[in-house]
Amino acid sequence: MPSDELLYQIGLTLINGIGDHHAKNLLAYYGSAGAVFETNRSTLLKIPGIGEMHANSLLNGKNVLREAEQEARFIEDNNIQPLFFTDEDYPQRLKFCHDSPTLLYYKGNANLNALKVVAVVGTRQPTEYGKQLTEKFISELRGTGILVVSGLAYGIDVLAHKKAMENDLDTVGVVAHGLDRIYPQLHEPIADRMQKMGGLLTDFRSGTNPDAVNFPKRNRIVAGMCDALVVVESKRDGGSLITATIANSYNKDVFAFPGRTNDPLSEGCNAFIKMNRASLMESAADLFYIMGWDTEPKPKETAQIPSLLKLNAEELKIVNAFSNKKQLHMDEISYVSSFPISKVSSLLLQLEFSNVIKSHPGKMYSLV
Repeated sequence: MPSDELLYQIGLTLINGIGDHHAKNLLAYYGSAGAVFETNRSTLLKIPGIGEMHANSLLNGKNVLREAEQEARFIEDNNIQPLFFTDEDYPQRLKFCHDSPTLLYYKGNANLNALKVVAVVGTRQPTEYGKQLTEKFISELRGTGILVVSGLAYGIDVLAHKKAMENDLDTVGVVAHGLDRIYPQLHEPIADRMQKMGGLLTDFRSGTNPDAVNFPKRNRIVAGMCDALVVVESKRDGGSLITATIANSYNKDVFAFPGRTNDPLSEGCNAFIKMNRASLMESAADLFYIMGWDTEPKPKETAQIPSLLKLNAEELKIVNAFSNKKQLHMDEISYVSSFPISKVSSLLLQLEFSNVIKSHPGKMYSLV
């Protein structure tokens, strides 16, 4: 039998007018979905952003629990893992995005909080050039333990998933529908394989069709759960640039492969590079260098006495991120400082060399 809290968690996502922003605000006040359902009107109206309309929706919202029970049974019957916003297994990188989903549905065995996560997106009708770039790039990731994320769509997406598995890398497909189906249907065989070497992830409950409006919502998850996003071939108005734009808004590092100036499928990538919205990429070596993944911190022979007076403005911004917490995850530091992960990684490394910051397992950091 599903737990009462799971029913409340699912139910919270089903109440009209609440949405992810208000749901997370309510969780911050009440601590659990169950407590939200047990509250009263006067208490609700004291919460910023919750007015009469939202209060009425919540107080009359217990009728959604029957619908939530049906979804909970589907989850159990199909070995799906619900990932609530407060769960430890929820993708932590995504958690620090302002519009992250309250609840995710996951079917697979990959660690969504892997040490390194790269999203690969691109056109649905790639040229041979685009296919070769994707195959070469993914093959260069072999042996790194990087988790490859994409959208299971035609073209670059599904090729990235295939090549990841061929190179013994876990890969996760973020889909724009419920996990009771696969779209496009042609990709069912690879989706089955991915559940053994990665997984499928969505914030849509069962019965949800792959409607056009769902794909931009799907794209925010692809952009939010990665360290870096790589674009391989895109028209100027291509859907993958929507994902890249979202990644920019999250302060994620975006990379793009350049193409010929007269090729419509390269216009989007070339434009992003020209506007400094993406770093030019020629191989995986560029990714490793810019992200600082080819540099391991080495202990200094003699400890230095930290002096905050010697820190520059960017380093001070990193240090000030610890004003309310003893330890922070790298993604939270990025969120608080508004620096992209590559810059945060570089600054943390420098601060570690200066004996100001101490690193801990799982990308956690603290002040010395």
